[in-house]
Amino acid sequence: MVLNSGSLNRRIQILRQSTTPDGYGGSEVTWDNLGGPLYAARRDVSDSERLRAGAWDNKLVTRFTIRASAFSRGIRRTDKIVHEGTTYEISGIKEVQANRAFLELTAETEEPL
Repeated sequence: MVLNSGSLNRRIQILRQSTTPDGYGGSEVTWDNLGGPLYAARRDVSDSERLRAGAWDNKLVTRFTIRASAFSRGIRRTDKIVHEGTTYEISGIKEVQANRAFLELTAETEEPL
């Protein structure tokens, strides 16, 4: 896939886990927006590609490509992505293209489809 700004036609939101005191001596885990929405390209991993990788289940595996920036380089595998109401767990992050202009976030749905 050739990437350029026009390819980034989806909006995603990155979530980061935070822990806050619950007032009873314990803590509560919440997922908060990390920055604002990002433009991304979306490509679902094909069934044949998943079979070759030995990763067959009922979860949707998707690759989101975003523009590389100081902010996006701070995204972690422990963060999550929300896209069109579906939450994805990030399973991998890598640079794409030789000029390091884009990052690819591989993610899968939290719940089976």
